Amino acid sequence: MADLAKETILARIRMALADAPEPAAVVRAYRQHDERESVDIVAEFGDRLRDYKAHVDHIDEAALPGAIAAACTLYGIQRLVAPADAPALWIPPQVELLRDDPPLANEQLDASDGVLTGCAFAISQTGTIALNGGACQGRRTLSLVPDRHLCVVSAEQVVGIVPEGIARLLGEPTHPVTFISGPSATSDIELSRVEGVHGPRTLHVFLVRTTH
Repeated sequence: MADLAKETILARIRMALADAPEPAAVVRAYRQHDERESVDIVAEFGDRLRDYKAHVDHIDEAALPGAIAAACTLYGIQRLVAPADAPALWIPPQVELLRDDPPLANEQLDASDGVLTGCAFAISQTGTIALNGGACQGRRTLSLVPDRHLCVVSAEQVVGIVPEGIARLLGEPTHPVTFISGPSATSDIELSRVEGVHGPRTLHVFLVRTTH
């Protein structure tokens, strides 16, 4: 029934637009690439995250497991959610691992102490992390329900400006995307800030300098 209603609506839209003129070409005169050095772009990304009250660790790849373990100790994380394909090297030995395989119930996610994911890419200009369900990211709900989000971002995943980030999505246009700019926060008409209403109240980012 739902599919029939959808096709009916789309058919009416196509009929209404049948005689419409071709839209004017979009002039893309805006800047599409950041010409700065990678080190400057990554540094700006870290600064933006801190402006949003996120915690940021600038670390080398070899230090990542220890940094994740230290963060779990800092926040008292004992039950840690992770996507099914999260590397075993990321998982601290002192935590109870809740892999999302088979998919965890919402009650299990809510009862956890935090979640650990990777990301699809990040945007320095806006301090934004993007998740699209790809490698080491898991389902969208994993990053929304637990109260603490630990996120691994490689320096190579950080682009300078928004058009560069959107270009990375064009190959997978149907995937749901979550854009994260700091911990979840909202405020009422009196500007009283409340954290954790729409997602994790704590965002801890491991910004990893890769070596070759």
